[in-house]
Amino acid sequence: MTQNTIDSLREALKFSPENLPLRLHLAATLLQLEQFEEAEKEYLEALALDKNNLKGLTGLATVYFKKEAYATCNVILEDLIRQHPDELDLLLLYTRSSLRENAWDAARDTYQHILDLHPDFRDDELDAQLRVRGTHTPDDMDDDLEEDVSFFMEKPNVNFSDVGGMEQVKKEIDLKIIKPLLHPEMYKAYGKKTGGSILLYGPPGCGKTMIARATAGQVNARFINVGLNDILDMWIGNSEKNLHRIFEYARKNAPCVLFFDEIDALGASRSDMRQSAGRHLINQFLLELDGVENNNEGILILGATNIPWHLDPAFRRPGRFDRMIFVPPPDQPARSAIFQMKLKGKPVEQLDYDSLGKATQEFSGADITAVIDLAVEEKLEASFKDGIPQPIRTKDLLNAAKKHKPSTKEWFSVARNFALYANDAGLYDDILTYMKIKK
Repeated sequence: MTQNTIDSLREALKFSPENLPLRLHLAATLLQLEQFEEAEKEYLEALALDKNNLKGLTGLATVYFKKEAYATCNVILEDLIRQHPDELDLLLLYTRSSLRENAWDAARDTYQHILDLHPDFRDDELDAQLRVRGTHTPDDMDDDLEEDVSFFMEKPNVNFSDVGGMEQVKKEIDLKIIKPLLHPEMYKAYGKKTGGSILLYGPPGCGKTMIARATAGQVNARFINVGLNDILDMWIGNSEKNLHRIFEYARKNAPCVLFFDEIDALGASRSDMRQSAGRHLINQFLLELDGVENNNEGILILGATNIPWHLDPAFRRPGRFDRMIFVPPPDQPARSAIFQMKLKGKPVEQLDYDSLGKATQEFSGADITAVIDLAVEEKLEASFKDGIPQPIRTKDLLNAAKKHKPSTKEWFSVARNFALYANDAGLYDDILTYMKIKK
């Protein structure tokens, strides 16, 4: 395709400006020739004719991806995927864009969905970043389970400098986890092992996963984000084997950070369980944590939960998750930093980040993302009408913040009762300190 082709298409549109297929053809041609600004303009013109056109929205998302405006690209794709959940091209673009935005959880979950839909699908770039295949011997499993198992591991490119605020949390992790790993000889002189386990707890959406990933990046370690789907199996005994395999892989690849999100789903109190299968899984988890039969040297085990009071007390014994760190909602400087980080690459105009941070008291990181999404959606709607991308202004974000209520309030109303009336060991004193409550 040449400039002559583009000129011919533009000439044809002069006589038929509302010809949607013709305008989409021009936009796609410009995109193919990497004339991204012109392609964006034509896609917006097309969407002004039909705002729900799948080709137009997909093309516009691709333009933003090529322009490295990944957050804007993802806003469009998330809406499209809700309408077309099994469309391979949309899922692949969303996975790649999420990776470049460092949204590893979204990338991993979407890629897993692709593999569920297309078990034989392979993509060298995505496999290299998201997928690890490990072969297990008969010693590891029964004969009928001799097969390759795959799970997700990454080498994070973020560290503590990428985490806004959370200084006290980073300080505690540095003292309890990172320094022992960076100075093993000093700890061995005192007979102490490197590695260990920490439980991160607090309201949802406040950065527990981010701080876990940054911990791995801080020590240049591999990171395995373990989800329920990686462990639970319908066949009795297989869940315990899956858990053992993951720990074994981490041991072979130390230094390694094993991160268990929503660990309460795996480690709920055994007294609350009616089925023996759940109790067996907890016992296996405790066995792996103890490292009696296996050496956990160099393995950092991080667990995250929104409801630590539902975790089996055995998990908090010495040598297990005996160190608990409260991850509160971001403070004002952190909120301003989160806005700045999340808005990077988006069309903005002289934003007052201090005002945004002050206006979002009690907002979690997830709440701030929701506020930005609300503002972006309104700007996209305005852009579709006149075909010109509108920059995001401070007042747009402040208006969006007024429409969104902080999700942390409900959590603190529940946590307050546990901190006041079920806190004999002082486990939840940090909650009372944060809420400025004297016991």
